Amino acid sequence: MYVTARSTFVAGCVMVAKSTSLAKTILATAHDLHAMAGCLAQRVLGPDALGPAGPRQQPCTLAAGCLALCLLFTLVPCGGKLVAQDQVSPTQQVSPTQQVSPSQQVSPAQRVLPVQGQQAVQGPQAAQTPRHTPASPNVLFIAIDDLNDWVGCLAGHPQAQTPNMDRLAAQGTVFTNAHCQSPLCNPSRTSVLTGLRPTTTGIYGLAPWFRNVPGFEDVVTLPQYFQQHGYQTLTCGKIFHDSYPPAAARQDGSEFDVWGHHGGFGKAPPKKLINMQGGHPLMDWGVYPERDDQQDDYHVASWAVDKIAELAQQPGDQPFLLSCGFRRPHVPCFATQQWFDLYPEESLMMPPILAGDRDDTPVFSWYLHWQLPEPRLSWLEQAGESRSLVRSYLACVSFVDAMVGRVLDALQEHGLADNTIVVLWSDHGYHCGEKEISGKNTLWENSTRVPLIFAGPQLKPGGRSSQPAELLDIYPTLLELCGLPKNPRLEGHSLTPQLAAPNAPRAWPAITSHNQGNHAIRTDRWRYIRYADGSEELYDLQGDPHEWTNLASREELQQQKRVLAEWLPAIDRP
Repeated sequence: MYVTARSTFVAGCVMVAKSTSLAKTILATAHDLHAMAGCLAQRVLGPDALGPAGPRQQPCTLAAGCLALCLLFTLVPCGGKLVAQDQVSPTQQVSPTQQVSPSQQVSPAQRVLPVQGQQAVQGPQAAQTPRHTPASPNVLFIAIDDLNDWVGCLAGHPQAQTPNMDRLAAQGTVFTNAHCQSPLCNPSRTSVLTGLRPTTTGIYGLAPWFRNVPGFEDVVTLPQYFQQHGYQTLTCGKIFHDSYPPAAARQDGSEFDVWGHHGGFGKAPPKKLINMQGGHPLMDWGVYPERDDQQDDYHVASWAVDKIAELAQQPGDQPFLLSCGFRRPHVPCFATQQWFDLYPEESLMMPPILAGDRDDTPVFSWYLHWQLPEPRLSWLEQAGESRSLVRSYLACVSFVDAMVGRVLDALQEHGLADNTIVVLWSDHGYHCGEKEISGKNTLWENSTRVPLIFAGPQLKPGGRSSQPAELLDIYPTLLELCGLPKNPRLEGHSLTPQLAAPNAPRAWPAITSHNQGNHAIRTDRWRYIRYADGSEELYDLQGDPHEWTNLASREELQQQKRVLAEWLPAIDRP
């Protein structure tokens, strides 16, 4: 297992290496031999061999160096490669009841991620010196499909294990009250990339492609704007909705300079794992496939990792914007056994669900997802599949977190982390039984709340902002962080004040729309929903975080509703 060496062990190797012709080789290998040499030194010289400075320090240091040298001689015939013998399994990771603070978390250089069928995927070693040295910061743009707030740093589920997203949040600012502009893939992603609300473009469903909408054919998207201002733009995985741009248009120079591995949802098992009569082919979940490298998200991450290595050695000063989109935990919620092992069936915690939760919601709320393929809670309970869905979703979340970690590690390993802004987001949330449904397509918290994290050079670490934020804000925020001129067509607002001071107040709420006339207004306290038929919901999230009590009919809150209703979109295209 590759680990970071202490200076004492390196010094010991130096003392021995001075009298040999293998000095350079020994010094280069000393760091990787620290763990093995230290362990042997303790066995030979006693448990305090590696303790504080004292009478035994010098001989122990020398001994460790000698042991490292012996190990080196053993490894040289094998090409000098040190092979892990004790890969950490998922079940050895920190349990949900043993959560640690960001400052206590294992550093990237010490961490081992389980990737089945491969050697241990590990944190980066000492950063290489890149040839790529742009004056402007690079951008790593990470999108995740259907990821709700079941992320460690958002505490949406107490058992969620996401060490990589959590460490990214610890390195920058996580927006704990961030919301999508539409609870469906195509309109949400269109909004992020164009900087325009769904109510402006009229795009609410899985179609159309925005360039086919009159008046929006020539909208300059986020990657195009960066391209126009000197950036090289690259993409892999799912950034736009999967159907768009049309396959024939996914050519280098079209929307992005470079199109990488696009992928898909991967192969399905020979027979569906979940027997849902009349169910959509994607409505499936469980342990599948056998190895992580049989998942398309694995290959999306691999393409990004390889491209980062190339970019680091690319001479010149042209900055890059690399977009990397992962599809899990979107259904089918397939993951290998090791990720399910993180969430044992016997200790799995289910999300809080109130019986009869929909009794005080308007009938019109059902129309937003009336004919969609995601199963209702009633079916999940009757079929005995509620727990399997929650477990599968969590397993997929941890799997995609590991893929995020591979990409973040590549940035560090190739010396690009200090000059790269990373933004991570999800297109919308997901219900796993809450409000009596599964899936998205609602205007409630479970469907609209998303991860949104910024980290990078000159950004303060450890920030947590509870101010309302929108995915629409990503575009203007990146422009400002990269020193690019403002795009006057954008409808979002830069989050740089909150990146500097997380509690800095924002003048705008977060607004989510789902078809014409259906909107949710989310402030730091309230959620107000108005449907196309005029029916309403109002929730006080401070006292009712699960949105179980609709307060819209309360006489004393009518003025509060009027204040919130002022934020309903003035433009509301069909």
